Amino acid sequence: MEIVLVGLNHRTAPVEVRERVSFTADQARRAASELRSRGILEETLVLSTCNRSEVYGVPPETSHGSAPGLSLFLSEFHELRPDVLGDSLYHRYDRQAVGHLFRVAGGLDSMLLGEAEILGQVREAYKFAHEQGATGPVLNRMFGSPYAALALSNTLPQ
Repeated sequence: MEIVLVGLNHRTAPVEVRERVSFTADQARRAASELRSRGILEETLVLSTCNRSEVYGVPPETSHGSAPGLSLFLSEFHELRPDVLGDSLYHRYDRQAVGHLFRVAGGLDSMLLGEAEILGQVREAYKFAHEQGATGPVLNRMFGSPYAALALSNTLPQ
């Protein structure tokens, strides 16, 4: 299985674009459902904060082949022309997607370095996606690995 991440954040998109691509809880649930029903992703997790919107997923085919469809989905879902998102979107695959998640959860990819609030937002996004049945073995392992458990917990190893 492969992992794909498509998103935008404070480094890649102006606030006006970030606001238009943010997800409410209901929109995150609906997007995950649509991504799976359209066959774009088999597993899905939407992470949306004030400074980022990211979709992590497991595609039915290669991760590199699924990113354009996922990018187009984001444009359509938020009723934006694809060129509005254009250069604002980044794509990460497999290990780079996992590494990105760890940097995000650790506050290393925040406007304020070390921001602790993002950790809770990542935790809540995973909990929500898992409860909705949107995650599966790959994303559960990604978010539940020993390294993820360290990154997503409030405690340091002793």
